[in-house]
Amino acid sequence: MAQGSYVEPTFERDTNYINDRITQDGADGWPVEPGRYRLVAARACPWASRAIMVRRLLGLEDAISLGLCGPTHDSDSWTFDLDDGGLDPVLRIPRLKDAYDKRFPGYPRGITVPAIVDVPTGGVVTNDFAQMTMDFATEWTDFQREGAPDLWPVALRDEMAPVMKRIYTEVNNGVYRCGFAGTQETYDAAYDRLFTALDWLEERLAGQRYLMGEHLTCADVRLFTTLVRFDPVYHGHFKCNRQKLDEFPVLWAYARDLFQTPGFGDTVDFEQIKQHYYEVHRDVNPTGIVPLGPDLTNWSDPHDRESLGGSPFGEGTPPGEIAPAERVPEAANPALGPDGQLRR
Repeated sequence: MAQGSYVEPTFERDTNYINDRITQDGADGWPVEPGRYRLVAARACPWASRAIMVRRLLGLEDAISLGLCGPTHDSDSWTFDLDDGGLDPVLRIPRLKDAYDKRFPGYPRGITVPAIVDVPTGGVVTNDFAQMTMDFATEWTDFQREGAPDLWPVALRDEMAPVMKRIYTEVNNGVYRCGFAGTQETYDAAYDRLFTALDWLEERLAGQRYLMGEHLTCADVRLFTTLVRFDPVYHGHFKCNRQKLDEFPVLWAYARDLFQTPGFGDTVDFEQIKQHYYEVHRDVNPTGIVPLGPDLTNWSDPHDRESLGGSPFGEGTPPGEIAPAERVPEAANPALGPDGQLRR
């Protein structure tokens, strides 16, 4: 998760990332090479969840391995407390900070997920979450699965860019602006900005199935990671409470449509999401108590978005079954079966 400054009066996100890229030509010294890199993520984090989803949608599991941190962390680093012995089984480190320090001793900025680590050296390559998924879509094409969707289509890029920018500034970041506002005035302004953007999305999606029309793109992935956390976390924890997601007729149906699409809902761990926000953000929730609600079984309700036409993967196909080691536990997501797949 990208780091921010939670001090009065307004929330400001630190966006100074390690911006090296892994590309086909290796211009930054990091050539595309299957098996060389490890994506370190956390299912609790919306920015990291984006990378997990895109990797699965494109079928890059065999090319880029996945290391998962636990849902909570201290002020210093994300940790591999989900793994035996508290060590990542590939990198053999207990804390993600170790990979940052390996390349940049005494790394002075926040230790964030997602991060890509160079397995041979053990050093971090990049933590630029936005560019990372774009490169999965465009630089790793030789290793994508057959039938992988085009998530960053050339013909739509000029139109997509301002849509994705508004989603990032007003929605993805907007909920944090509400949650970490330091004064009533800044909270009020943040609240108005957020719901103005959600109303815009409600209108935009009323007549088309996806943000850019008939097929899934990176824009939908970016929006989904906030929408899926809205009712379990942001509505209460971050005081984004004009209405719940399930009180937006269009956005709620759109979110369920995505959730029920392979590659989206089958990567969501509601248990870890709630644990992270309510246990880590002690400035917002001093007791660390994690609420038992809300009831999340409604994510499986019919959405009827098929009536708008279009298809999620265009001329492509859905991703296949999730490998056992990467399955979300059934107890953490009521829409999943014991095999980690979405119930039908």
